[in-house]
Amino acid sequence: MDKTMTLFLLLSTLLLTTSLAKDLCHKDDKTTLLKIKKSLNNPYHLASWDPETDCCSWYCLECGDATVNHRVTSLIIQDGEISGQIPPEVGDLPYLTSLIFRKLTNLTGHIQPTIAKLKNLTFLRLSWTNLTGPVPEFLSQLKNLEYIDLSFNDLSGSIPSSLSSLRKLEYLELSRNKLTGPIPESFGTFSGKVPSLFLSHNQLSGTIPKSLGNPDFYRIDLSRNKLQGDASILFGAKKTTWIVDISRNMFQFDLSKVKLAKTLNNLDMNHNGITGSIPAEWSKAYFQLLNVSYNRLCGRIPKGEYIQRFDSYSFFHNKCLCGAPLPSCK
Repeated sequence: MDKTMTLFLLLSTLLLTTSLAKDLCHKDDKTTLLKIKKSLNNPYHLASWDPETDCCSWYCLECGDATVNHRVTSLIIQDGEISGQIPPEVGDLPYLTSLIFRKLTNLTGHIQPTIAKLKNLTFLRLSWTNLTGPVPEFLSQLKNLEYIDLSFNDLSGSIPSSLSSLRKLEYLELSRNKLTGPIPESFGTFSGKVPSLFLSHNQLSGTIPKSLGNPDFYRIDLSRNKLQGDASILFGAKKTTWIVDISRNMFQFDLSKVKLAKTLNNLDMNHNGITGSIPAEWSKAYFQLLNVSYNRLCGRIPKGEYIQRFDSYSFFHNKCLCGAPLPSCK
């Protein structure tokens, strides 16, 4: 090999090494991330956030490709010993599409208002923390949101009706908080897709809006609240519902008239004031979970391959329900 070729190979190797060592991270994002780390008291969980290294190689985040100039697109901080509040600097990551603060029991304060600046955000999960305050109205300004999970916090106040204006929303999870007031009437008229809706384990009250019978919810969980009224509006033979949980409320309606979607798989309505009898058509339903206990039902339990799979726990403590797995009808 002549000297010219040797020199060429050396220069090529040097250029390749220099290219690989290049810091892909945008300088503005690196500055912002280091401010976030400082705001969280420089936790060990973020030890990889070294200013001397490429921030796109740091843990708890992801950078986009060259089409977005390798800007930070995901911030995922979870399962760590982190104290403090959500840093306001999270709003200074303009290319963020996914923001997660999860299972951080020492994370306190309100949901950070600067999140409203993240116009590209599609996925927001702030769960299993000690966040307080209201579900913020500004979430409705984030028009690209597809997924919202604010469960397992200490949020209070009412549910913003403006959330129904999010046309791309597919999943709304507000369970396990201290939310009060009624379900917004607007949740019967979502602007775009009908999201899976989870509002369980709160302190919601009032009558279920009649408008809630209009959407075809795939999954809806209203359990463990103080809701009243006719929840039979959630059902319908032409719907494509998979899961309905209305247990432990104060709903009152005649079950005899309820028509189920053929797709319904999980149905829990225990601990309400539901009257009537179990429709004979239910004998053909393919239930993986069924619980109608602690109501005011009467009559014979229909016989069917799937309905007979459940033990007395699914049917007991009704007014005069009878037949297997309960005692025989007289």
